[in-house]
Amino acid sequence: MSDHRVAAILPCRDLIASTASYARLGFTLAGDWGEYRILADDKGWHLHLRAEPSTPGPPENPFGLYLYVDDVDAVAERVRELVIEPGAPQLKPWGMYEFAVSDPDGVLVRVGRVADQAR
Repeated sequence: MSDHRVAAILPCRDLIASTASYARLGFTLAGDWGEYRILADDKGWHLHLRAEPSTPGPPENPFGLYLYVDDVDAVAERVRELVIEPGAPQLKPWGMYEFAVSDPDGVLVRVGRVADQAR
């Protein structure tokens, strides 16, 4: 079996705050090289964080992530007070059941699944 995947590398102003933020979404620390961290979960998510003090914060940060997950509601409950849209997660016109949060640097993080997919 081949290992075919992609991982985002996000610049962040505070590695500790960013690591904690993504831990609430389900990531764990898989590697720490001081100014560079790799986060992962046991299902295939991988995210690299790079310390960059000049990273633009909210609302100027242009970065975004989409995390596909089977149990959207369970993840939403872990971050309920951070959910941007009241009443989310919800079914979107584009066929996704999702919600969104912002990380400490203003990265828009959407968490969802295809709406007709079995739960």
